[in-house]
Parts: sequence; C-alpha cells; structure tokens
Amino acid sequence: MSKEGKQKMPQSPAGKAPTQVSLSRGAKAATHDPERAAVRAQHRTDDSQKTAIFAAQSAMEKKAEDVVVIDLRELSSYADFLVICSGTNERQLEAVSESVSVALKAAGHTPVGSEGTRGGKWALLDFGDVVIHVFHQDERGYYDLEGLWADAPRVQVEAPPPQAPQAPTAE
Repeated sequence: MSKEGKQKMPQSPAGKAPTQVSLSRGAKAATHDPERAAVRAQHRTDDSQKTAIFAAQSAMEKKAEDVVVIDLRELSSYADFLVICSGTNERQLEAVSESVSVALKAAGHTPVGSEGTRGGKWALLDFGDVVIHVFHQDERGYYDLEGLWADAPRVQVEAPPPQAPQAPTAE
C-alpha cells in the first residue's frame, strides 16, 4: 500500500504495469485459432511486412509523427503487424488515414474495415494482416498500444524518398 492508503499495481521486471504486457504474453495461445485463421486467409498478403512498411511510409508522406511498426506474427491471431502513428489535428488524421488507405488499395490490398476516419481522434484501418492506427497525439499515450505490445519486436522504417515536384504539362 502507498502512503495514501491506495494499493499499488505490481510492476513487471521491465517496469511496466501487468496490463501493459499481458496482450503479448497471453496472446501466444490465441495464434492458432482456426476460425480466425480462416478469416485472415481471405485477406492475406504475399508479404505482410512489406505491406506494413509501405503503409508506414505512406503515413510519413503526410507528415505523420512517431511512426512505429510492431511485428505481431508470433503473438497475435488477428494481425501480423500494427502500424501506429500520430497527428496533431483532426484534418491531419483524415489526410494520413486517407493517404494510407488509397496507397494500399492502389497496391492491390483489400480493406477489411475502417473506423473513425472522419473527424475522430483515432482512426483504425484494417487490411487483414496489417492494422493501421492513426492517433491524435493526445490520445496515443492514453491508449498506449506500444505498451500493450511491449514484448513484440519493432520494425525499422526508412522515410520515403522525397518526391520531385511535378512539371507542368503542355496542353
């Protein structure tokens, strides 16, 4: 108990509260769920890591901040990768989520669903093996998805090369 009489949460060795690591540690048993595997198989990509990196780079092109790619292949039955990024206002969140969605669709990926893409503080884009979370910077810390998947490996993502300005076309 603390001095104020409140019970303290036990800490894990890494200093995280137990709920912050419970998803990654407890999800191993769920990775072999045949029903979920069948649904995911309908939306499987040839290389989910390349898809996640492509989605992250598409978000970066719209100035998304703190872009993180989390590898869940050994830990989750619902996705192989999470892409998490932030924006500073609702307009930017819409631009980032729209850019990622358009880029992935143009590359031949089929969306499973999306939530909060218009006027929200958290947009979710589900492309089967890759799930993209676009947070308002104030909301990201509250939900702490990186903490929930603290044991999952991170994937390095290089910023996309700058695009040259388009030359005007003669008519």
